[in-house]
Amino acid sequence: MFKHLLVPVDGSDVSKKSLKKVVELAKADKAAVTLVYVSDPMPPMVYSDSTMGYGISQKDHKKVCEAYAADVFKKAAVALGAGIKANTLHIANGNLSEGILDGAKKAKADVIVMASHKRTGLKSVLLGSETHEVIVHSKLPVLVLG
Repeated sequence: MFKHLLVPVDGSDVSKKSLKKVVELAKADKAAVTLVYVSDPMPPMVYSDSTMGYGISQKDHKKVCEAYAADVFKKAAVALGAGIKANTLHIANGNLSEGILDGAKKAKADVIVMASHKRTGLKSVLLGSETHEVIVHSKLPVLVLG
């Protein structure tokens, strides 16, 4: 059915659990898998114990993001197991849903497979839903794993 799955990963438990289902989908359709991690390109202001803050350079921030992305990809590859060889894509974008959609375009995926945090009620209103944003703006099918 699908030949190329784009799977956003962030290292969370929800993300890790969804990878088991991704393995089943990829094996059933003999589909390629691309893991995407989206990081914010702007370094945050970091505060020490005192009231004086200090900034992180753009270069240092990029290094930290790349190292974290590599760690997330490594752990995701372990969760996928030996049977699935996944490509990786690190996207820098301040908007997570835009980054995922950009990753889908760059990877030439034909479906986005995402996990859902299943937030409802007030949590859903306050925290929003990146999965919802991707569904609304995607031109590709989005498969939500619960």
